Amino acid sequence: MSINPEPLAGLLAGKVGLVTGIANGSSIAAGCARLFRAAGAELAVTHLNERALAHVRPVAEEVGAALLLPLDVTDDAALEAVFEAIRARWGRLDFLLHSIAFCPKEDLHGRVVDSSRQGFATAMDVSVHSFIRMARLAEPLMDRGGCLLTVSYYGSEKVVDHYNVMGPVKAALEASVRYLAAELGPRGIRVNALSPGPLKTRAASGIDHFDDLIEAARSRAPARRLVDIAEVGAIAAGLVSDFSTGVTGNIAYVDGGYHVVD
Repeated sequence: MSINPEPLAGLLAGKVGLVTGIANGSSIAAGCARLFRAAGAELAVTHLNERALAHVRPVAEEVGAALLLPLDVTDDAALEAVFEAIRARWGRLDFLLHSIAFCPKEDLHGRVVDSSRQGFATAMDVSVHSFIRMARLAEPLMDRGGCLLTVSYYGSEKVVDHYNVMGPVKAALEASVRYLAAELGPRGIRVNALSPGPLKTRAASGIDHFDDLIEAARSRAPARRLVDIAEVGAIAAGLVSDFSTGVTGNIAYVDGGYHVVD
């Protein structure tokens, strides 16, 4: 389903946002970046490394990103440099999107009970604690309030075949959303998570038997279809806007209703 961006025009005018986790033009973060820009936001965009840059640059150019910065979230100096660049450019930040997750393949494709200590720790660090580190760095730039967004999945609360160790990891991410919302709320900073249904993205392709997840969502969701990245982006734009100032600590499902069926 296509989204008409015209009703969003001006919704985020004057706001500055950071978008992390764009892998290519088909990624969830790319869909969000397009809708943020259509709503009038100025954007900073990150890329993982030089190899990823070729896939991210076209999206950054499409959305007119003012900053295109390298970011490996396992490198504290690189993360700090991103927020320093934003401070130098705008002096503030109104919202950010954290759309980053990783688990070593051998742990992702195995049973949770067989996951290695290092693999589990890596998945938690990259997929969860990086969001907490971003929140800490964003806080002083959000002196007028703001919104932090991350991306979760239904496997956080229900056992989904082949999602494996990412289930506990996403559960930790959603718990972090709630605690950050409570801690940062007095500063006017809201914290929410998007929970899209399965999407054919580069990141999702690493999940074993992913086509089975896609078919289950398509056939069993009340909407009887998959959602697309533009629909996720539209919800993201609404959540970071001033129309959602009363929404924090929330998990926003964008899955055609799949999460309500057994």
